[in-house]
Amino acid sequence: MDTLRAQCPWDRQQTFESLRHLTIEEVYELGDAILRQDDSDLRKELGDLLLHIVFYAKIGSERGTFNITDVLNHLGQKLIDRHPHIYGDVHAPDAETVKQNWEKIKLRQKEGKGVLGGVPEALPALVKAQRIQDKAAGVGFDWKSKNQVWKKVEEEMEELKNAEDHDPAKVEEEFGDLLFALVNYARFLNINAEDALEKANRKFIERFQAMERMASEKGLELSTLTLSQMDVLWESVKNAERPTD
Repeated sequence: MDTLRAQCPWDRQQTFESLRHLTIEEVYELGDAILRQDDSDLRKELGDLLLHIVFYAKIGSERGTFNITDVLNHLGQKLIDRHPHIYGDVHAPDAETVKQNWEKIKLRQKEGKGVLGGVPEALPALVKAQRIQDKAAGVGFDWKSKNQVWKKVEEEMEELKNAEDHDPAKVEEEFGDLLFALVNYARFLNINAEDALEKANRKFIERFQAMERMASEKGLELSTLTLSQMDVLWESVKNAERPTD
C-alpha cells in the first residue's frame, strides 16, 4: 500500500469519501459469498475487504490521525473490555447473557447518545429494525416469549387489513408496523430477517428462471400465458425440487 500510494495515480487520488461506496460494495459481495456458501469466493472477498481496511489506515497515517497499529490495538482493547466474563470476574453462562452484557457495556461507553444512538442511519431497513430491537432488548425492553410477539404480529396484520380503505400514508404506516413486528418475531426464532428475505429472493429467482426455461422448452413465451398456465409451470418447478425416493 505504501508503494501504491506513492506510485499509482488512481490509488494516490483516493480519500475516505471516495472509498466509502466501494467498501459498501465489497461488504455486500462478502455477504453474497457467505449466502452462497462459496469458501473460495469468501476467501477472495475477505482479502478485498482487508485491502480497504489497510487503505483507510494508510490514509489515516498520512493525516497523522491513526495507523494500522492503532486500529488493531483499539480492537484488541475493545474485545477485552466487552468480554469481562473472560478477562474479568463477570459471570456469563450463555450466549444471550454475553450479548446483553455487550450492549450494556456499549451503552456505558457511549454515555449521552442513548440506547439507540449507536444504530447507523444508513443501515438497510430490515437490518436496522433488528439492531434497534437488539439494543432495546439489551436494557430489558423486550417481550417475554415468542407467543407474545406472534400476538403482536397478528394484531398488526389486522390493523393493516382494517387500514386498506384509508389513505395510502396510513396503509404504509401499518405495513411498516407489521414488518417491524415480523422482524421481532424472527429475532425470537433466532433468525436474521435480512438473510431470510434474501434467501427467499434467491429461491424465487431460481424458480422463476426455471419456469422460463421450462416454457421455452415447450416453445412458449411467459408473456403469452395466462396466470393459470404459469401456475402449472410453477408447480412443476417446485415438484422437480423435491427429492425422489
